[in-house]
Amino acid sequence: MAKNLRWKVLVILGVVALSVFAFYPPGEKVRLGLDLKGGVHLVMQVKTDDAVRIETETTTDRLRESLRTAVPGATVTVVSPMEFRVDGIPSDQDQAFRALLVDIEPTFNRTSGAGTYTFSMRPNIANQLREEAVDQALQTIDRRVNELGVAEPVIARHTADDQILVQLPGVTDVARAKEIIRSTAQLELKLVEQGPFSDEAQARQAYGGNVPPDLQILPGNAEGAGTPGTVYYVVRRVAAVTGRDLRNARPSLDENNRPAVGFSLNSEGASRFGNFTAANINRQLAIVLDNRVYSAPNINSRIDSEGIIQGSFTNQEVADLSLVLRSGALPATLTYLEERTVGPTLGAESIRAGVTAAIGGLVFVLLFILFYYRLSGFNAVTSIVVNLIVLLGLMSYLGATMTLPGIAGFILTIGMGVDSNVLIFERIKEELQTAKGVKQAVAAGFDRVFLTILDTHVASLIAAAFLFQFGTGPIRGFATTLTIGLLSNVFTAVFVSRTMFELVLSRRQVTKLSI
Repeated sequence: MAKNLRWKVLVILGVVALSVFAFYPPGEKVRLGLDLKGGVHLVMQVKTDDAVRIETETTTDRLRESLRTAVPGATVTVVSPMEFRVDGIPSDQDQAFRALLVDIEPTFNRTSGAGTYTFSMRPNIANQLREEAVDQALQTIDRRVNELGVAEPVIARHTADDQILVQLPGVTDVARAKEIIRSTAQLELKLVEQGPFSDEAQARQAYGGNVPPDLQILPGNAEGAGTPGTVYYVVRRVAAVTGRDLRNARPSLDENNRPAVGFSLNSEGASRFGNFTAANINRQLAIVLDNRVYSAPNINSRIDSEGIIQGSFTNQEVADLSLVLRSGALPATLTYLEERTVGPTLGAESIRAGVTAAIGGLVFVLLFILFYYRLSGFNAVTSIVVNLIVLLGLMSYLGATMTLPGIAGFILTIGMGVDSNVLIFERIKEELQTAKGVKQAVAAGFDRVFLTILDTHVASLIAAAFLFQFGTGPIRGFATTLTIGLLSNVFTAVFVSRTMFELVLSRRQVTKLSI
């Protein structure tokens, strides 16, 4: 056997072995979707008007406090979630009032009357708040769903911008799932006494093995580049501020224009937090969510109603931390538009029906290939079977979820494999009619068909990309399977099939090809 041919055979055997290792045993390594495994299907709508209303109420509270000393007698009234009105501004105090609007006018448009000003939220700001509300709800729900111990849940945007799809495979208790999703996550800001420690034992050892009752050890995320994993902090048991005191948090910039996180508190929380931070300057503040420390920045100065969390953050880290801070409570009310339970029996029946259809289609196609292309048909049969093995292995390795539409993608992959082999075999037959030798005809057949196969697969991949981009869950499952199948089919139809021809032709002198 030639050296280059030996390496081709070893590559094929290696790919097959890795594929089998990736998906075997299928019951443990192949992820099944809701339609195959059964579970809970929920569609929720985020009342994004709540997020807009909170922003308006926060602005009016801040303006009301400023007017108390600058323009006594002025009143602030919330008219709607996007609009508020200020009354009782004397003409001689109009300039003083306008000086208070520096931070408000970027968010609200202003119209004036006789001693009255009306503020309407800018449409682009309202759209941004609605988008952030849905993003925050997605993250909050995702964290809460993990408490269910569900393997591979699906939490994503649904058909409308304000709708969220939640699929929990293997869960049949809809009431419990809804209760956990609606439950309130607890955000706490606590003073760090010591840490971080690499493990919990070290943290306990710092206190001689007996941690005082007013302290507790909490796990946290290791901060800084190159230090992934979990560390432990010793923090005060009583929180200075909780999520109930937090109004908002969003990406901002510090005085050096570096990424930071800005946050705001309500009046009660601001008073309490101001006294707390003033007494603990240059100490660490633990941002605790669900009993885990997400960040432990330094307190650089007194923080009242608004503050900045500084650190060596990237823009992505700032965005993530802002979401974590905001997700102590859902940003808006959730209403359930759809809920249903998919029984595991239905999923088992779908699997049996889909597998039966795939095997039946495969058997009849292979019988036809063997009948029509004779001994060369065994080559096509092998390449198609290897294609399906590689497809299943890649799906398991990439973590793709197998759904009923995905099984349809398997069947379509069989068809694509047959189509590729038919193109190759028909071209080889044409080359044989030109009185070329068998080896030359096989080589020419593969070389001249390669661009055609590549062209058809690229066109199909473009279609699959559009299906994945604009389709819903089931359509995306089909597109995922189809995409992986197309990529593996190029490998098997061109590389595996050609190697098998070369392997047979290298062992003996062949003057006639059974095709």
